[in-house]
Amino acid sequence: MKTKGLKKDKVNVITLGCSKNLVDSEVMITQLKGNAIDVTHEAQDDKSNIIIVNTCGFIDNAKQESIDTILQYAEAKGEGQIDKLYVTGCLSQRYRDDLEKEIPEVDAFFGTMELPLLLKKFKADYKHELVGERITTTAQHFAYLKIAEGCDRPCSFCAIPLMRGKHVSKSIEDLVKEAKSLAKNGTKELLLIAQDLTYYGIDIYKKRKLADLLRHLSDVEGIDWIRLHYAYPSGFPMDVLDVMAERDNICNYLDMPLQHGSSNILKLMRRGIDRPKTEALIQNIREKVPEIGLRTTLIAGHPGETEADFQEMVDFVERSRFERLGIFTYSHEENTHSFSMEDNVPDEVKQERANIVMDLQEKISYELNQEKVGKVFKVLIDRKEGGNFIGRTEFDSPEVDNEVIVDASQHYLRVGDFANIKINEATEFDLYGEPVL
Repeated sequence: MKTKGLKKDKVNVITLGCSKNLVDSEVMITQLKGNAIDVTHEAQDDKSNIIIVNTCGFIDNAKQESIDTILQYAEAKGEGQIDKLYVTGCLSQRYRDDLEKEIPEVDAFFGTMELPLLLKKFKADYKHELVGERITTTAQHFAYLKIAEGCDRPCSFCAIPLMRGKHVSKSIEDLVKEAKSLAKNGTKELLLIAQDLTYYGIDIYKKRKLADLLRHLSDVEGIDWIRLHYAYPSGFPMDVLDVMAERDNICNYLDMPLQHGSSNILKLMRRGIDRPKTEALIQNIREKVPEIGLRTTLIAGHPGETEADFQEMVDFVERSRFERLGIFTYSHEENTHSFSMEDNVPDEVKQERANIVMDLQEKISYELNQEKVGKVFKVLIDRKEGGNFIGRTEFDSPEVDNEVIVDASQHYLRVGDFANIKINEATEFDLYGEPVL
């Protein structure tokens, strides 16, 4: 049992879910520190007496992780290990009323856009002068840059608009200011994120402005890599590829969640694109930027997915030969359009189908990686782990993609620096190499 006295509060922020949530936590931490509040991110010690859980409400597994984490700290509060427990983020936005009834130990719940209200619990003000400033929780040399909030897309399976609202772009001026601030603090790689990057600018500039934004960010001194995440295929702005081809510091990398390879399922998903148009887009992208690394995400087991639809997705993956691919099993989310359909693919079939796709992708990834053996790549060194230095090429994003492994007993590299690495060996998802001059 903690003894209460005049001891100063210490806050620990726990982040669950995606990189967009991580940016929200970083903004929250920056505001708290700007108000002279002692705050850490996911500290492993038990010295914090106030916990803020930033939750995810995207799919069943993520929701369960969020609930389990809240319950863990609710129990700690009941045992006197912490004094206050606050919950924010997507799950709180979507299920606040239910959560308040089910977990009364939580002192207050906040939605995704209620940071000023949360700060008031600490007698703190939202400091507008800190907008554009951010304390990052990632390795110092890379940072996520959220260019927009929310989404206007009508995808039938997705609950994000329920939790994040309509698409709202940040201005080019504000994003350049934020990028300069990050670069000043040692950031070399910007990972651009939004629910839909390609919609950027329509709300404030009345046309797609991602290409213009990239040019401005590319000019920021100290930014060596810019990486694009979460592009939407329908209406993809091809001028983005022109900028990618002309600017050395924009990575030949595009993360474009395509969700499926069957025209029938894409129609049910309300994606606004069919398989032939998707394949034509992929071909056009690769013709414009031949060296590009394409990452995509798919969903197995959407309502109505037949064996024929699934086989069409398998054929699509086999023909497309994506450099990077992930797959989720469908999650039946209330208040989405897909929820009105019968969730008629059994869970075990969803998982079996996902496994088949990943087994195929593993084979493709192995073959593509073998082509890298003997070649030299510019690699950003992320960390030292055990007896190895771990880094990434421009075709790899942190945590989700391939890594380059260098034996630290044989070679010395500096974390956060770039190195030219010759690849000597490759497996399905890792490259092994040595530095060359």
